Amino acid sequence: MKKMAVFTVLLSMVYFNCSQAVAIGIEAAVGGQFLSPSGFFSYKGTGELDNLDIDNDLKYDDETNVYARVKIDMPLVFPNIYLMATPVEFEATGINNINFKFGDLEFNEDEEFYSKLNLSHYDVTLYYSIPFLGIATLNRINIDLGINVRVIDFKAEMRQETSNLYESKDAVLPVPMIYAAIAVGPVKDISLEAEIRGISYGNNSYYSVLGRIKYEFPGPLFIAGGYRYDEVKIDEDDIDIDLKIQGVFFESGVSF
Repeated sequence: MKKMAVFTVLLSMVYFNCSQAVAIGIEAAVGGQFLSPSGFFSYKGTGELDNLDIDNDLKYDDETNVYARVKIDMPLVFPNIYLMATPVEFEATGINNINFKFGDLEFNEDEEFYSKLNLSHYDVTLYYSIPFLGIATLNRINIDLGINVRVIDFKAEMRQETSNLYESKDAVLPVPMIYAAIAVGPVKDISLEAEIRGISYGNNSYYSVLGRIKYEFPGPLFIAGGYRYDEVKIDEDDIDIDLKIQGVFFESGVSF
């Protein structure tokens, strides 16, 4: 939550400074997302038996998180900027019917264990809009293309109190991605938007897709809702993750 608060303060500073420049446009929003996870992860696992299933072993339930985003439309040749902070955290008490390895420890079968998985991430995107497309379509269609860096703040904890076992792993994983977005305005004040971020290299891949419908009130306010799907496959630094996280989201914001 401290990182989220810092991010919110930075967004406020960016908004205050950028809004002083007439040539710069701002869109900022805060929303809530329902997270439904599936898949597995392991740390220093030596085989499939060490892969901890989200549903069957870890017993993670659906969660709700708060996120924030801001888009800055820069003038002329400068790339536009898109910032987004998305906290993601799951925790529960689970049980496994076999011994399993996590880190340098072996956890006992048929004994409850507590685990927490943090996959909070922060996106920084630099992009350009396809020139003259808005003019050619009477401002009904806009397409953005660019690059995105997603910084994953990873932390996993495992604790089995009956056996006095505790292990944890944290890492900061920067992931470069391609970014593309399209916005279509079929009628006045309503727009349909889609964003995709993705990369695949070696045994790693990360895809993030979302779609939203946005309604703009007279003035700077808007509300929006949609659906988001993230697929994460990471195999590095002794961390093996194969997760899908998806769910609906709602947000409100301002644009100038």
